[in-house]
Formats: sequence, C-alpha cells, structure tokens
Amino acid sequence: MAPPTPLLAVRGSKGLYMVNGPPSFTENATFKRDAGKNCKAFTFSQDGSLFAWCNGEKVNIVNVTSAELVRSFDLPKAVCLELSPKNIILATWQAYTTANDGTAGVPNLQLYDVKTGKCLKSFIQKKMQNWCPCWAEDESICARSVNNEIHFFEKNEFNTIANKLHLQKVSDFVLSPGSQPNKVAVYVPGSKGAPSFVRLYQYPNFGGPQSALANKSFFKADKVTMLWNKKATAVLVIASTEVDKTGASYYGEQTLHYIATNGESAVVQLPKTGPIYDVVWNPNSTEFCVVYGFMPAKATVFSLKCDPVFDFGTGPRNAVYYNPSGHILVLAGFGNLRGQMEVWDVKNYKIISKPLGSDSTYFAWCPDGEHFVTATCAPRLRVGNGYKIWHYTGSVLHQYEVPVNEELWQVSWQPFLDGIFPAKAVTYQAVPSELPNTEPKPAQAYRPPALRNKPVTSSKLHEDEPPQNMKPQSGNSDKPLSKTALKNQRKHEAKKAAKQEARVDGSQESAPPPATRNVPCNPMPAVTSGDPEVDKKIKNLKKISLSFLL
Repeated sequence: MAPPTPLLAVRGSKGLYMVNGPPSFTENATFKRDAGKNCKAFTFSQDGSLFAWCNGEKVNIVNVTSAELVRSFDLPKAVCLELSPKNIILATWQAYTTANDGTAGVPNLQLYDVKTGKCLKSFIQKKMQNWCPCWAEDESICARSVNNEIHFFEKNEFNTIANKLHLQKVSDFVLSPGSQPNKVAVYVPGSKGAPSFVRLYQYPNFGGPQSALANKSFFKADKVTMLWNKKATAVLVIASTEVDKTGASYYGEQTLHYIATNGESAVVQLPKTGPIYDVVWNPNSTEFCVVYGFMPAKATVFSLKCDPVFDFGTGPRNAVYYNPSGHILVLAGFGNLRGQMEVWDVKNYKIISKPLGSDSTYFAWCPDGEHFVTATCAPRLRVGNGYKIWHYTGSVLHQYEVPVNEELWQVSWQPFLDGIFPAKAVTYQAVPSELPNTEPKPAQAYRPPALRNKPVTSSKLHEDEPPQNMKPQSGNSDKPLSKTALKNQRKHEAKKAAKQEARVDGSQESAPPPATRNVPCNPMPAVTSGDPEVDKKIKNLKKISLSFLL
C-alpha cells in the first residue's frame, strides 16, 4: 500500500486552505477554503486525522480525509487550540479579562469533549505561556501547573485531582513522551543564593527528594528549556540567564545539562564559548546535536555519555533539524543570517547539499522524511512572504509567493504516526525540478579600479574550521579523541615514559664510570669571601652543579 500524501495547511490574509504535498502541490479540493481574514489559529491532531481552526466566529473540527464537520463551538474569542493525543479533548484559550469593578473574570481555559461537545472543565489561566494542559500519550494522566503545585488528573476526570506534586516555587514541568510508566521533569528556580534544580519523577511517586529518579542543581539560570528524548530515558536542560554579567554576549549566558532517569547527570562541555542557539535530540534517542558559540557557530553531535561524536566545524548557522527518521540532518542559519542550509547524511557524515533559503523565518520537515518547507511569514517579515517546498538534495519542487499587500501568517504539515513513512536510502543526486534555479549568485566584493587587473587576495575575518569525526577509530591515531579517551591516553603515555626513565637510570648505574671521571682534576685554589655562611652556600652550589655535569 502506497503511503498517504501529507497536506500543508496555509493561513494568511487570504484565508485558510490546504495544499497537497509532493508530488502534486495543488490546492486540496476536499477541504473547503475558509476565506475569512480573522482566522487566528489552527491545529492538527497528533495522528493527523482531525483539523481544528478558529475563524473569529466559531471553532470548527473536521475530518481531514473527508472534510466532514465533526464538531463546532461558538467561541469567537478563542486564540489558541490544542487536541489531546487520542482526539478526545479539545482545549481552547482566550485572553483573560477582569470585570469593570475589579472582580475576577470568567474562566478562559476550556476543555471540551470532542464527541459530545460538552464543556468538561473550565480554568482561569492568565498567561498565554504554557497555557495548555499536558497529556500522556495514552491520556491516562493530564497535568497542569497551579501555584507552586502540579495537579494531575486521571482518565480525563477533571473534577477530581488524582495527585499533586508540591515544590516550593516550581515554575515549569514537562511530561515524558511514550508509553507508561509516565515520568515528569520539574524545574525550580534558585533564590537567596540557593541553586536552581531540575528533578525527574516517575508518576505517581512524589514522596520527597528521595523519591526522585534524578536531580541536577545549577546556578546561572533565569529560565530553562527541558527536552525529553523519544524513549524517555534522558532530559537535556538548557539553562539561560537574561544578562551576561561578563559583558561577553548580548544574549545572556547559556549552559547545557544532561540528566538521565538512571540518576546520571553531567554538564555538556562545549569547546567554543558563546550562546547556545539550538539543541535537538536525534529521533533514535542515542545522540543529540548542539549549535553553539560566537559566530561562526560550531555544531557538534554528542553521545549519551556527553562525548563528542562528530564536529561539523564552524559556519553561519543557528538552528538544527533532524528528519523524522533521524538519518538526515539540516544545519541552517535563519533570522538575522542569510539562510544558508547544510543537509548532511547522518550515517556517513557526508554533506548532501547546500541550498539557500533567503529570508526564511520557518522550517519544518515533511513527515515523509524527504521533503521540507521553508517560509517567510508575517509579522516577522511583512514583505516577500511565501513558502518553498524542497527535496533534501537541494531542489526546489514548489514555490508560492504571496501577492503584494497580502501576508502569510502560518504554514504547517499534517502530522502522521511513526512507521507510516519508512526510511529510504540517502541519495546524493539532485532530484529534477520543473522550477528554474532562482538561487542568487554570490555578490562580488567591490574592488577599486587600481586593483581590478591584479590578482585577488582572499581575506577573511574568521577562518572556518573543517568538519571532523570525533570518534576514536582503531588503526588511525590522527583522529581526535574524546576527553575521557584523551585523558586515559595521556596517563598511559606518562606511565610508559616513567618506565623508560627507570630503565635508563638502571642501565647508567650498572655501566662502568666514564674514563673522564678518573682524570685527576687540577686543584683549584679555594676562594673565600670572608663570611662563613656565604662560603657554605657557594660550596653547596658547586656540589649541585658538579652533580649535574656528571
């Protein structure tokens, strides 16, 4: 059976519609375009079967395959939507408002049953950040943070709090992906000289610090980002401060910590100083990639032991993206960089292509693992809006440019469950495209008339470091080793050198004295300074110098 064709949802000033993915790239005829200009948000379900959006009047949920309306809600002010993993609950959020007399406003976070349309529970959620409750993949538990506590609900019974995790000043948490047993990572910021810390718990064992699976404390953390790997065996914690007190960076300070559910923890040592731009787990959960350091930034793949596996060298990049299968990786420089991308074969660590996505503000892999989309969206950029769909070999297969005075706000691929699209062998040959090559030629540097007929001398502000394999390989001592391996190698070399010195000393003691030692020395007249203490020191110095000569 052929795999399905992923859809691309497009939202802009011309309304909301869907585009068929590769190879056709035509507008999807099944989903009827919503031409209103007030569409504020949309979302797919995790399996891609349902699609929900709010158009300023209602929140509609449709079946993606048939475009049949599943449920509609009268929620004109909703600005955020989320469907639970099993498509049972729809969560909506609207801006919190208080009454004119200062009394508390009405609850602005609602949880609806998708099948019946009934509102199961309403909460007051003032901040838009972390507004949505978190579900386990099987929806056995649901959690949300409330005033230094994390409340857990079981089987979508929101009227009864099944468990509470109470930690003083807890500010963030992340549920683990995958099946049971469910785990949760919690972050508590430091105060009054005490360090911040992240703890890992297994639900529902919350009986104090001793019940934690792992604990990692650290200073210099105003906020953190916690990233579980897909197998829920480890968490990466990016701790950052708003201000760098040393004045070295405008972006503050960042450190990267590794915490495993077996209790192991470590600080990931990054060879180059500077900001941490991006950290991403490989979907295979055995390694992760970090983009870091002052420009030109470095990118390095680390193992679960936090040892470097492969260094991509330096370049203009600030983002990294693994494809869903984890065997292709893209390094990119978006935002205030010119959009240079590097597509790598992860298995062989060979570069596949180097496309240029100028002015891109968004990147996402297609679920098939072979294509990706780059987009220029408002309000980040209000001119030159549009999107491109690429093949990983560097070919642009489809391009859409928004007309003048129109804007593109959001694009998103339809998600699919794991295993729908099998991983294919990597090819290095560019896929043919019907679109002309619009990649701009590199601009030539200005040369004054007096130098135009003379040889060009290249001058760079920074010398780029080449990629290098960091794995120790047998029979090749030229390859760089990890820190642990290098330390062991130095110990081994030091022991070997000590043994050789001991052998040399032993051979010198057993060898007959050289003939020059038996030659009588001419007696030198004793020179005295008149001070006995000074004479004693001179005598000792002569003994030391004589021993060195012999």
